[in-house]
Amino acid sequence: MIPIALTIAGSDPGGGAGIQADLKTFHQLGVYGTAAITLITIQNTTRVSLVQTLDPALVAGQIDAVLEDLAPQAAKTGALGTVAIVEVVAGRWQRRPSDCPLVVDPVMIGKHGAPLIDASARTALRDLLVSKAALVTPNLLEAAELAGMCVRNPDEMKEAALRIVQLGPQAVLVKGGHLEGPGFETERVDVLLHNGVFTEFRARRIDTRHTHGTGCTYSAAITAFLARGLTMPDAVARAKRFIDEAIRTNPGLGSGSGPVNHWADSL
Repeated sequence: MIPIALTIAGSDPGGGAGIQADLKTFHQLGVYGTAAITLITIQNTTRVSLVQTLDPALVAGQIDAVLEDLAPQAAKTGALGTVAIVEVVAGRWQRRPSDCPLVVDPVMIGKHGAPLIDASARTALRDLLVSKAALVTPNLLEAAELAGMCVRNPDEMKEAALRIVQLGPQAVLVKGGHLEGPGFETERVDVLLHNGVFTEFRARRIDTRHTHGTGCTYSAAITAFLARGLTMPDAVARAKRFIDEAIRTNPGLGSGSGPVNHWADSL
C-alpha cells in the first residue's frame, strides 16, 4: 500500500509554503498526503497581509478525522499559531503509537517577516510538543529561541542541538541556510544530532531569491521518506538532496521570493 503522511500546518494561497508545499512534496516523493489546516494567510511572493488562526476545535476535528480512517506512517507540523492549537497537537501525539514519527518544524516567522505563532505559543511548543517529536527542524533563529542562546556558526548549531535534545525529541536538525561570514558565502551547512551522533550536510549555496517555502518543503520531504520507512539519517540525507535540487531548479515564479520546484528530481 502507498505510505500515508499527515501535515498539520497553515495555508499559503501562493502555493509555495505551508499545506500546499507539503502536499506537493508528499506527492512528488510517492506518499499519499493528508492535511489539517491550522491557520489561513493572505500572502503572495511579495507580502503577507493577514494571518488568521482557526478555532482549535476545527483543527482537532481535522486531525481526528484523518487519524481514525487514514492512519499515517509519519506526520509533520508547520505553523501552529496559538497555545490552544499546540495543545491540540501535543494531546493527539501523546496517544499516538511510536510507529508514526512526528517531525516538528517549529515555524515562527514567515519569509516576509510575519509572525506565525504568538509568544505564549512558542513556550507551549517548546514545553509541550518538542518532546513528542522524532525530529525537530529549526532554522538558526528558531534554534536560538528553543535553546536560549545565540546560534551563528556550526559549533553553536551543535551546542543548540544538544540543548534542544534535552527537551525530549529523538533527533534535532539545525538548518544553517542563514549562516553568514567567511566560508558561508558559497556553502550551506545543516547539522543533525541523532542518537548522540552529529552529521553535517553541506551543499553549495545557490544564489537565488526564489526560496519561499524551503523549510516547509525540507521537513515535508523528511516526513515523506520516514513514511516510506527510511531511517532518520537516510531520510534527512535524501531530503537534503531533494531541497537543494528544488532550490536549484526553482521555476522563477512571482515578483518576490518565489517558490522552489516541488517537482524536482527526488534523486
